[in-house]
Amino acid sequence: MNDDANTEGPGTAGSIAPQWSADLSGQTAFVTGTTSGLGRRFATVLAACGASVVICGRRVERLNALAAELEADGATVLPMPLDVTDTEALFGAVATAEEQLGPVQILVNNAGKPDARLALKMDPAFVDEMIATNLTSLFHLSCEVTRRLIAAELPGRIVNISSGAAFRAPIGTSMYAITKSAVVRMTEVLAQEFARYNVNVNAIAPGAFESEMMDGMLERMGDITKMFPRRRLGKASQLDSTLLYLVSPLSDFVSGTCITVDDAQGAG
Repeated sequence: MNDDANTEGPGTAGSIAPQWSADLSGQTAFVTGTTSGLGRRFATVLAACGASVVICGRRVERLNALAAELEADGATVLPMPLDVTDTEALFGAVATAEEQLGPVQILVNNAGKPDARLALKMDPAFVDEMIATNLTSLFHLSCEVTRRLIAAELPGRIVNISSGAAFRAPIGTSMYAITKSAVVRMTEVLAQEFARYNVNVNAIAPGAFESEMMDGMLERMGDITKMFPRRRLGKASQLDSTLLYLVSPLSDFVSGTCITVDDAQGAG
């Protein structure tokens, strides 16, 4: 027998047993853009894992319907009507979430807006709205949540939703691609700044997934799956493992990275 063999028990520094847990009980999660698509799925998954979830969006009827659905499954949910382009409303929403459910330890910045316009046809108001929705709101929420975590002396996890368009984008998606690329860089720099406070900041860059946003794109562009290696769109459930990894203890040493989940759609 090798005298140098590892003899440490489970859970010790030298153990090969993975420290995995999807139990988020006792944590409050704040998810933007939950009235459809990926955001709805993110909120559902976090609630299923025990987190108290603040669900945000502009369509109140859909928010209330999702809240009722999650509560029927035993989840603690706070529906929060929110326009992410309203900066003061963002700060107020985080304050309300903390008052009612406790400090936000998981933030999923999912709200986003597509452009589907040529750059020369975008008016300044549209550009400003794109930047406010896809970038500025993420920055403000990340900073406000982190300020409150510092005050509460609690760790946190921030997950920013970027896009495969951050790396490769067709004509007609310029401002979307610009803002989503900026989200990746923002993730990197905020991760460096927030690390000292034990707040991890990461991003997910989904490829083409089934969603309302994608339905609109398919109407305009036709069947884009013909260009993909496996000729298919992703399903929201195929992001579950990536999201849970980034909010779990297993990713403790992961901060400042962007995980692309695109079924090799953008390869080559």
